[in-house]
Amino acid sequence: MSALFTTERLTVRKFKPEDWEDLAEILTDPEVTYFEPYETFTREACVKEAESFAESDEFYAVVLDGKVIGKIYFSKRDFGTYEIGYTFHGGFQGKGYACESVKGMMAYAFKNMGVRRIIAEVNTRNDKSNRLVERLGMRREAEHKEIFPNKADENKYEDFYVYAVLAKEFEG
Repeated sequence: MSALFTTERLTVRKFKPEDWEDLAEILTDPEVTYFEPYETFTREACVKEAESFAESDEFYAVVLDGKVIGKIYFSKRDFGTYEIGYTFHGGFQGKGYACESVKGMMAYAFKNMGVRRIIAEVNTRNDKSNRLVERLGMRREAEHKEIFPNKADENKYEDFYVYAVLAKEFEG
């Protein structure tokens, strides 16, 4: 399957159903999925999720040396705006792969898709992700209060920051 784009170390491409095992290493880890607005997956559910991702135009596999180490979510909104999100295997975090691939996705979208604006919604308590989007040149535009239920206490809700960058501002 051909790449959507490549970076210095990574390939970003559409998912394939056979990516389910690598995807399971990511989505079955409660620490990795802690800030996600969905529950931690079972291995069996990852088979279906990989099939669904393979049919979707919103999910992309981040591949290092033939292994899927992360996923990028890129979804169209209104008026030339897209939302970006990402989830990475715990063993590959802190090595610059998320920054490299998400920056590559943003550059690809602005240059090849005519995207005008990219947003990211990040849990206010997710310090690593907040630092990442700021490193990518996104600005914090809003704070949304009590959006998703807290996984440890369903009577509490999580707050989210909304970050954005315009094509004319992006330095990719």
